[in-house]
Amino acid sequence: MKVSLNIDSRFEETKITIECKEMDDSIKSIIDFINGREETRFLVGRDGDMQHILKPADIHYFHANNDNVTAVTAKGEFRLKEKLYELEEMFPSSQFIRLSKSVIANLDELSRFEASFNGTLCVYFHSGAKEYVSRNYVNAIKESLKMNRRKGK
Repeated sequence: MKVSLNIDSRFEETKITIECKEMDDSIKSIIDFINGREETRFLVGRDGDMQHILKPADIHYFHANNDNVTAVTAKGEFRLKEKLYELEEMFPSSQFIRLSKSVIANLDELSRFEASFNGTLCVYFHSGAKEYVSRNYVNAIKESLKMNRRKGK
């Protein structure tokens, strides 16, 4: 990888250009870093009157229903104050990926998937829970899971 840096007082704003043959995990990590998606160490979720500290690695997925966003873990579901789009911006795309308008999943918690008859995917988590990947997000999830490996053939 080549890195070029051009410092000039005539520039009015910082501009970053990445030129690459294809998108890979290292490029995604660089983009996440540039966009400020640094490691989020924990979230606070509510279960009744109790507030729980949630580690991102323990979260299977985030689910939005009406105005509520919940984090689903092996220990239960916890209501969050963050909106789904805020959570998507907080976490790197190499760890959490959007499955639909209402679900963001932890890639490390996915166990298997199956194609549905209408062009969507059904994703199963290690916990046994399942969610559907809407057609708008199927290609992104396939890319994240490296399902399109036979590109050159």
